[in-house]
Amino acid sequence: MAAMALTTTAAGAHNAPTDDRWSFTAIFVAAFLVLLPIAVIAQLLMLRWRSWFPGAESEKSLIGGVKAAISTFMSQLI
Repeated sequence: MAAMALTTTAAGAHNAPTDDRWSFTAIFVAAFLVLLPIAVIAQLLMLRWRSWFPGAESEKSLIGGVKAAISTFMSQLI
């Protein structure tokens, strides 16, 4: 699958960093759109949602907690 992500330009150079950046962004946005509504609903119901997401335990803000959880999740992918 990694071979499919590499594209060759006319000069023969690979554009892997550009493709990786877009892949990283797409995964981050998709995970953010999944975890944010869960965190918002849990916050409105006054549940302790930060313990559900690894990495979000020490964050004080809702968005910061979701970002920390996604960063922890993404570090497991690499």
